[in-house]
Amino acid sequence: MTTSRPLRTGTGRLAAGAAVLALVLVACGGGDSGSSGSSGDGRQKVTVAALPLTDAAALYIARDRGLFVKEGLDVSIQPVQQSIQALPALSKGQVDMIASANYVTFLQADEQGTLDLRILAEGVRTAPHMMDVLVPKDSPIKTAADLKGKTVAVNILNNIQSLTLDAILDQQGAGHPDYRQIAFPQMGPALQKGQVDAVHAVEPFDSAIQGELKARVLLDGGSAPVQSLPISGYVTTGAFAEKHAKAARAFRRAIEAASRIAAQDPAAVRAELPKYTKVTADQAKTINLPAYPATTDAAQLRRLVELMRKQGLLKKPLDPATLLVK
Repeated sequence: MTTSRPLRTGTGRLAAGAAVLALVLVACGGGDSGSSGSSGDGRQKVTVAALPLTDAAALYIARDRGLFVKEGLDVSIQPVQQSIQALPALSKGQVDMIASANYVTFLQADEQGTLDLRILAEGVRTAPHMMDVLVPKDSPIKTAADLKGKTVAVNILNNIQSLTLDAILDQQGAGHPDYRQIAFPQMGPALQKGQVDAVHAVEPFDSAIQGELKARVLLDGGSAPVQSLPISGYVTTGAFAEKHAKAARAFRRAIEAASRIAAQDPAAVRAELPKYTKVTADQAKTINLPAYPATTDAAQLRRLVELMRKQGLLKKPLDPATLLVK
């Protein structure tokens, strides 16, 4: 992986794009407006909240290649900046599903009783350099051990980024940093201004920060022991999965078919990214992609659950197989 790929649009444009894509669920109205029956051609209408990240690529592949239509679905995509923003709308039925939902937040919400979670399909698993810990090029931080007590920016506190980074540091016998919540689009400016010592950035922000600031990769956020760890998925509620079981299964089939395409042909993902993110076609050729599993593996999800339990992010035993939509 190179550490200085110039990105023409840069973090500024990515930040502006994310601001434009901020949650506007007021357009959905109140009440149970997410699933509104069938469209004029008889297809089941489904509203999906989605982030402008590589995690959601299968959703857009399914849309653009007619996989949803093939399954009898009329899918409307509602952009959001953080999946946690859409959680209240999901619980209230204002959206039917969330794509690229980070598992940590939603498993915690299920445990706390604020959401009756169901997992439709896996989104992505970690892959080499799909997220990195970055430091300024002249930073005195040279090794993992140097992070102890330093400030590291993460998108959401006590979530997948701190979970995975702490696991990596634990394996290396290194101490933990202090985490600061900073949205992905603002991480580059925060690092440049010295507001944090390091940032834990995902693509496409990872490459943008490296390109603009010549930031140095300190750690691969997808390395052992969290390699191939499930980190996000397509989720819904127990109420939707029960009331619209046929649509839920159809959506899962479409996403799994799209994920197979993504896994077998990364160029398909790279072609989609400029359509729903602020990544240009040239940038899409070089960013590091996550892994797109074609099927949901309860055993892999248990790895995540066990790690969450170990770090105190889940209090009770949980078998993720009980949450899967069959």
